[in-house]
Amino acid sequence: MKILIIGCNGQVGWELQRALMPLGTRIVLNSSNLNLVNPDAIRKTIQDIKPNVIVNAAAYTAVDKAESEPELAMQINGVAPGVMAEEAKLIKALLIHYSTDYVFDGTKSSAYNEEDAPNPINSYGRSKLAGEQAIQAVDVNYVILRTSWVYSQRGSNFLLTMLRLMQEKETLRVIDDQIGCPTWARLIAESTAQIITKVGYEQKYGEFESGLYHLSSAGETSWYGFAVKIAELAEELGKSLRICDIVPITTKEYPTPAVRPMNSRLSTVALTERFSLKMPSWDEALSLCLCLDGLK
Repeated sequence: MKILIIGCNGQVGWELQRALMPLGTRIVLNSSNLNLVNPDAIRKTIQDIKPNVIVNAAAYTAVDKAESEPELAMQINGVAPGVMAEEAKLIKALLIHYSTDYVFDGTKSSAYNEEDAPNPINSYGRSKLAGEQAIQAVDVNYVILRTSWVYSQRGSNFLLTMLRLMQEKETLRVIDDQIGCPTWARLIAESTAQIITKVGYEQKYGEFESGLYHLSSAGETSWYGFAVKIAELAEELGKSLRICDIVPITTKEYPTPAVRPMNSRLSTVALTERFSLKMPSWDEALSLCLCLDGLK
């Protein structure tokens, strides 16, 4: 099997390189050798490589910056996935694509499932929804995976930001009224490997059907709860922290250019039923991330 990983330097893309290794030959690309703003470059690259599976882990992820660069966000998150889908169809490849909890407005009182109507409230969310729709408009074999609050021990994310600030400051103010589920990039990558394996089996026996699924850890917390758990686990692992107090605040007390959904919870029932994947709790996954990858 030949697997093309697009966005190999991102949090999920970096983990995918390891997780997909047992499945076949991996070809990895990043922004330095594939310009996602250039549809012709995308088409030529895919046609030259002719992979069996395309995993698109590339995205414009600067949520606040997307408010001032909506066209660029839309080109990378909305247009490029559609181009990938068109080329995947031509070579009969499977397309795996990642989307986000930010396609929802956050007004639902419980976890979102795949049947709930998207209603993004920021430019980033709109661009990611456009990408989903562009893929679904093409008659191609695809699996779209919506995930949430992604973190890892590399790149730019909430976990690393908190660990840095906890060594610099005695007090932190963290939002406590946005609810979601932190999801470890390695969990996403390893789940993707299992999904690709299951899809291969389904295709062999003519049982495959394209679909969109939610993939996140189990449970829920706020950004404040996430921060408190990070501090607790870091101290247990012997990390020297300066932080003495983490103060819960409201979203109104910390305004940002992009409005965030207040509820980002995703139901993973459909994922479990289809792919037999049971997600660990978010705090268990966080503990594994800190223990296995070490503390920076």
